[in-house]
Amino acid sequence: MATKKSTGKKKIEKVMHEYKEGDLKSGSGDKVKSRKQAISIALSEARDAGANIPEKKKSTKKAAKKPTAKKAVKKKTATKKSTAKKKTATKKSS
Repeated sequence: MATKKSTGKKKIEKVMHEYKEGDLKSGSGDKVKSRKQAISIALSEARDAGANIPEKKKSTKKAAKKPTAKKAVKKKTATKKSTAKKKTATKKSS
């Protein structure tokens, strides 16, 4: 028995065919060169057409933080205050 293709499958098939032919363009109008980008566009268009495709997952890559070299923290040492010589007012005798 032949099965009927769903709207989503048709849409994905159509978009991937465009990609293989080199006719698929991204939103900015540039040709799509990446297969992953083509799949992303296909799934997005299928969702818009009403296909029952789960929403895209959140970013699975965890931001791998590189251990940065810790900068040497300068410790503030108590600096000696220079003792200013007090000038005493001398009375001039006239």
